[in-house]
Amino acid sequence: MIEPDSRLLEILVCPLTKTTLIYDRDRGELVSRAAGLAYPIRNGIPIMLPAEARELSDAERNAK
Repeated sequence: MIEPDSRLLEILVCPLTKTTLIYDRDRGELVSRAAGLAYPIRNGIPIMLPAEARELSDAERNAK
């Protein structure tokens, strides 16, 4: 898996809530607990479209 640029990760926010994203390296996703969505990263490029995001489970939303 190609890792996204760390500088890019520092400035990206959730397009819906404008909150900070959490990088989940194992799943290759950027997680927005506020929106309850996980945005995929494909070939090192974050796909910041809500229609492409995976909905988080209740357990994932509440995880610390």
